[in-house]
Amino acid sequence: MNEDRFDTREDLEVIDLRDIWRIIKKGKWILISLPLIAMITSGIISFFVLTPRYEASTTLMVGKTYSGQDAMMLQYNDILTANQLVKTYSQIAKSRTVVEKVMDSEKIDTTYESLSQSINIVPVKDTQLIQITVQHINPQRAARLANVTATVFIGKVTEIMKVDNVNIIDHAVVPSAPVKPNKKLNIVIAGVVGFMLALGIVFLLEFLDRTIKTGDDVQRHLELPVLGVIPKIE
Repeated sequence: MNEDRFDTREDLEVIDLRDIWRIIKKGKWILISLPLIAMITSGIISFFVLTPRYEASTTLMVGKTYSGQDAMMLQYNDILTANQLVKTYSQIAKSRTVVEKVMDSEKIDTTYESLSQSINIVPVKDTQLIQITVQHINPQRAARLANVTATVFIGKVTEIMKVDNVNIIDHAVVPSAPVKPNKKLNIVIAGVVGFMLALGIVFLLEFLDRTIKTGDDVQRHLELPVLGVIPKIE
């Protein structure tokens, strides 16, 4: 009895897999066309509609500059203090005073909120480094704003903290390629989403379709033998 029950379960599993394959095969045109349409649409939007944005970064180091014998006297406390200052200085770099001074220096006709969203200040974890990153539709402008922001920020730190302990390690250079939009990634994501949507539509249509069209449908749903089939006549 146990063997018969096991065989029945195995047969049901095989039938289910065959039904899934039958449904997929039945809706193959939807599964092909919908992802293809989604990918073409995403490609058109990515290449011709979305405005490319370029990114440029400059890196600064917080801490005193040592040379000669002074470098040998560098203490652990100095490094620890610099690491703590990185967090404070990052907030100063994000301040309205710095951003508005950059706007005045570059004669940018925009709002503080708009420009601050394009400037990202990130302290590099467990280091004395701060990275200033700027995104802009113009690559030259992105590099220029990153360097100007770094210069204004250093001046503001000197003014507030009364100490000159921030140095530029790497100046921003003009980016050669945009970071947004990621055209290939957008097309791939559109294809995957389109396929998942198409798969859902195919199974939904099969679930809503209660009609019997073939002899296999008669055997599967009504469990009746098919005695004959009338061919389609034009």
